Amino acid sequence: MKLTNEQLERYSRHIILFGGKGQKKLLAGKVLVIGAGGLGAPAALYLAAAGVGTIGIVDYDVVDLSNLQRQIIHSTASVGQRKVDSARHTLEGLNPDVHVVTYNEWVNSQTLPQIIDDQHYDFIIDATDNFPAKFLINDACVLGGHPFSHAGIIRFGGQTLTYVPGKGPCYRCIFDTMPPAGAVPSCKEAGILGAVGGVIGCIQATEAIKYLLGQGELLTGALLTYDALTMRFRKIPVGHNPHCAICGDAPSIHELIDYKQPVCESKVGKGSL
Repeated sequence: MKLTNEQLERYSRHIILFGGKGQKKLLAGKVLVIGAGGLGAPAALYLAAAGVGTIGIVDYDVVDLSNLQRQIIHSTASVGQRKVDSARHTLEGLNPDVHVVTYNEWVNSQTLPQIIDDQHYDFIIDATDNFPAKFLINDACVLGGHPFSHAGIIRFGGQTLTYVPGKGPCYRCIFDTMPPAGAVPSCKEAGILGAVGGVIGCIQATEAIKYLLGQGELLTGALLTYDALTMRFRKIPVGHNPHCAICGDAPSIHELIDYKQPVCESKVGKGSL
């Protein structure tokens, strides 16, 4: 594949960094973003701007006025539209090189493997807002051997880590089981500083881009936390848990499970911060 003159200009700052060969890797790359909300919005925008060739967007919600404080992929004119349609319109307007694939459906044990296999995605971004979806995404990626970025945000802070098969812990290694119902307030109850989603979502996009390029040090073996009030990042080393229920030495989970504890008043796979 030869870069066109327009692509040479569009990606000129990238080409300075990693050459045309690296940009071609991005154009050939496929990233799935699950959730078109506070995390997925900035992540998808930067992936499209970077020229990632295929971007999948999963969400089963419509744009609400209260989303616009943080979900920057949508606009006031998008209120009432399906989030996947609004996201696709924005991404295609930003970069016509990008093929946007939308999935207006709930993520569950049946649909998620099908979605991942649909385009044979290279990397997955978990931009959901509820524990059932996060555990489901982790389990699907571990069982299927797919690298992914986990993230969560609430109030003035966030956290993120990257899983790559055979390298470092998975989400369950650190967070073994879901917290009891009511133990963690929903984002609707606790609030969220919109810009925090931008910070963490951009890190998720960066991880995906580094993975596609095969450059840099990923957040494998580390949980990165961010506190916006103190403007402090903390990189916490975490290791593989040999007793992990899905990637440990004697795993007890061998198939996907649909969990029933909703957080943020959303069904599994529906919420997107």
